[in-house]
Amino acid sequence: MYKDYFGFYEVPFSIVPSSRYLFLSQRHREAMQHLQAGLGQGGGFAMLTGEVGTGKTTVAKAMLASLDDKTASGLILNPTFSSQDLLEAICDEFSLSYPERASLKQLSQAIYQYLIDNDQQGINTLLVIDEAQHLSAEVLEQLRLLTNLETDDHKLLKVLLIGQPELQDKLRTTQLRQLAQRITGRYHLLPLTEGETRQYIEFRLSTAGGDTSLFSKGAVAVMNKASQGIPRLINLIGDKALQYAYHSGEKKVSKSLAQKACEDILSFQAPGVGYSVQSTGGGLSELLSTYAMPALLGIAVAGGLYWKGAEGLAWLSSLSNQQQVVESVSASNSSSKGVIIPVNNVAESYPQELLHDLFKRKDKISAIQELYAVWGYKAGVLDGMCEESPSSSFECQKYLGTLSQIEQQNLPVVMSLYLDGQQSYVVLYQVSDDQVQILNGRQRIALPKSWLEQLWTGEYYSIWQRELQTTLRLNQQGAQVRLLDEKLSKVLGGTPSGSDIFDEALKRKVEVFQRWQDIEVDGIAGRNTLRKLELLTQNNPPSIEAKQNQEGSL
Repeated sequence: MYKDYFGFYEVPFSIVPSSRYLFLSQRHREAMQHLQAGLGQGGGFAMLTGEVGTGKTTVAKAMLASLDDKTASGLILNPTFSSQDLLEAICDEFSLSYPERASLKQLSQAIYQYLIDNDQQGINTLLVIDEAQHLSAEVLEQLRLLTNLETDDHKLLKVLLIGQPELQDKLRTTQLRQLAQRITGRYHLLPLTEGETRQYIEFRLSTAGGDTSLFSKGAVAVMNKASQGIPRLINLIGDKALQYAYHSGEKKVSKSLAQKACEDILSFQAPGVGYSVQSTGGGLSELLSTYAMPALLGIAVAGGLYWKGAEGLAWLSSLSNQQQVVESVSASNSSSKGVIIPVNNVAESYPQELLHDLFKRKDKISAIQELYAVWGYKAGVLDGMCEESPSSSFECQKYLGTLSQIEQQNLPVVMSLYLDGQQSYVVLYQVSDDQVQILNGRQRIALPKSWLEQLWTGEYYSIWQRELQTTLRLNQQGAQVRLLDEKLSKVLGGTPSGSDIFDEALKRKVEVFQRWQDIEVDGIAGRNTLRKLELLTQNNPPSIEAKQNQEGSL
């Protein structure tokens, strides 16, 4: 309904799960780190809890997507099983055969044999059970018995239980004390903060091809308070707010429109879900009193993790006893000095000199100006502000994403780093298999890729050369149409027509390109189509791909 009006190629706030809209806030990443650590130290169980809609399943699917081929995984959704049903479901999930009317013993034996076979091949086995608060005590005890099979140093089956806060209460009972003692990783997922809510909204708008500044700061504040920071409610409110803006002829979502959308959506929610936008005070403090202490208690993972501050970073103990090399290269001196750091605790082993260099630049504008310099362009303050300028030969845009997405685009970017209340901006200059180089004013700093990912918030700024300035469609005419045809022909391997008229033949080229790039096929060269086309046809762009024997300084 409002897609064309706002320039989206798909609805940004759909509640239908999609891997393209996978957003991991800092606390989602912390949850993954805690759970991976708990499961990676020989333990049999880990547990993730949180209120409805906080993103528990998102964390689980992100974990499953990150597994290598040395882990066999299964995901069971919405279990309401008896012990018999559970074992059959596990067999089905791992494609194990069993007799038609198999007994509990036969099912258990099939699972045990599968676990043993996997272990002999060096394959770990992980079972993820969502909505685990619905499991009866009998079924949970059956799960515990399955994890009894073990070697001298690890369990053959690892289980991640995901559920609402009631799961914590269930495991505090005397009947399940043995299972509770086996949980080596726990995390309670809190809702998004206001800052994370803004990042979440901007991420979904950007992914749908829209303007990330559609929602005013006041609108975001209202949405965060009313939704309690619950992503699912944010989606519902965001969609309704865009509908109201469309019907009102507004190009932005104001605070008043957001309030109206909140009232509309929350009126259909169960009592206690979301806060009234008219209420004053109490919301955040009430939320923290309910969840802060369980969260702080729940983050302690057996096996040794480092936790610093309520907003600190968790570090996987599996990195202990490694050595990492941090190389700092001065722009005025091409010689390098390597510092060997024994990593007994990764968070504590950052050299203070390195942290000082990484968090030296607080100014986003100067960082973006340095990014322009990498392209060979002297940027002004307006360029550094990353605001849209029709006259500029570059496009600058803010994103939320992953390092792999940046590597796929293969262009340098400005990254936002965060640690213990400090925020800084650096230019990602080069990436290799396990190391990155970043620019920070007059320094080029090399450090392990994993370290950068731990400090990075997921926010980055990217620029690229822009030649196509406006949306192009059927029957339009001019030099921009001719340029569109030339660029499409270049990437598709065809021959330009030489015409400056957007005819049916050019429309078919656009449609072929859209199918290839997996975006909505409408034959219109809109914002998202042009962006993808421009990125594929850059003129001698700088690359972040590490070159062999590449030396020198800026």
